[in-house]
Amino acid sequence: MINLRAYMLALLQLVSTCAMADLSIISSTGVSSIMQELIPAYERETGQRVTISYDTSNIIIDRLKRGDTADMVILTGPLIDSLTQQGRLQAGSRTDMAKSGIGVAVKAGAPRPDISSVAAFKQALLDAPSVAYTGTGASGQYFAGLVDKMGIGAEVKQKAKVPAGGLVAELVVKGDAALAVQMISELKAVPGADYVGPLPAPMQLYTVFSAGLMSQAKDPAAATLMLDFMKKPQAQAIYRAKGMETVGRIND
Repeated sequence: MINLRAYMLALLQLVSTCAMADLSIISSTGVSSIMQELIPAYERETGQRVTISYDTSNIIIDRLKRGDTADMVILTGPLIDSLTQQGRLQAGSRTDMAKSGIGVAVKAGAPRPDISSVAAFKQALLDAPSVAYTGTGASGQYFAGLVDKMGIGAEVKQKAKVPAGGLVAELVVKGDAALAVQMISELKAVPGADYVGPLPAPMQLYTVFSAGLMSQAKDPAAATLMLDFMKKPQAQAIYRAKGMETVGRIND
């Protein structure tokens, strides 16, 4: 016997989904590996198509200031809060996805340096012929300050490869750099790169990535559907598989 209530709810969801425009997202590269799996899973479940563009956090902020818009933005938690306070994102829409630490990668097959302690990591940076990190990403800016605190800023920066954004592990795959330092999730997103491990615990920095609904979203219903999907167990399984840790803080 057909459950009439369940049937009607499914029908309403189908009608609502079909009426939605494509969902547009502007996202930090820090979750690019996650979204490459999350989006197809979401599209299969909802029938909703998604378009997404990636940049480092600072570049995204500049884009938004220039007038770029989307239905949803994915950035670090503090930046989502800041954009909400500015009125660019809808209050109460912040949805925490997962958090990522910073790690090190080399080209697949290359010797893996010892980074198990602060002293070992420092020596690995001094021994490496070149080190890649981003100039505008949160991990790159943190790392630039970190090597200064370690007393090796001049040595590291003299041999650094510092693109504005993107996945710096691509530089080690191409042979343009010996070490790549970036969010673990970003390092693991690059085929041909060998993830060595996280920064030593005393110097580790975790970043929470969160999504928020833009105030000028063309279709808030579509964006809200994605925000709900991001909290489901299958989404959280994707986060963990991509080297990130789930967070208990949702929409606070």
